[in-house]
Amino acid sequence: MKLYYYPGACSLAPHIVAREAGLPLSIEKVDLANRTTETGANYLAVNPKGYVPALGLKDDSVLTEVSAIIQYLADAQPETKLAPAAGSMERYRLLEWLGFISTEIHKGFGPLWNPTTPDAVKAATKERLASRFAYLDETLAKQPFLMGDAFTIADAYLFTVVNWTNFHGIDISPFPNLQAFQTRIAARPAVQQALEAEGLVKKAA
Repeated sequence: MKLYYYPGACSLAPHIVAREAGLPLSIEKVDLANRTTETGANYLAVNPKGYVPALGLKDDSVLTEVSAIIQYLADAQPETKLAPAAGSMERYRLLEWLGFISTEIHKGFGPLWNPTTPDAVKAATKERLASRFAYLDETLAKQPFLMGDAFTIADAYLFTVVNWTNFHGIDISPFPNLQAFQTRIAARPAVQQALEAEGLVKKAA
């Protein structure tokens, strides 16, 4: 399998999941401005949507969208229990979290990436994100991970998008449980490996 990614983008979530699952994965960086890959390929020929992530599969088909890809990767190694069994109530709880992260956090950052967004809109965007962070903080006050005591794909996705606060100067210290979650996830060996591979942290000496 090949993951098309951009450093620190939402493609980091499936990168983390693949490493947590111990799945063989090659990665290819995408220049999102020019829609080309680091090997010079036309990225639009891979994913006509033009954004990351995209996962090239063994049969030469391509799977896109974060929530679909991370479930596919987890289900490829069910013994890792990165996602509950399909059809179980726990799986629907996972989908509930993935929907929340996708619509309320991931897309919630949208206006902040646009340099033409008015300052008032950016301020309102940060206020909305803060209300979502407060909800997450309450959840993480009771348990170490979103689903309880075990790490799942939802945690990889949440870690990835909350990490964007570092790019936008958003202080999450008012949410100590969320902040501790970010630190805890960042320390996981698979997460460190993914961050290093994407050039987001220096390799340990």
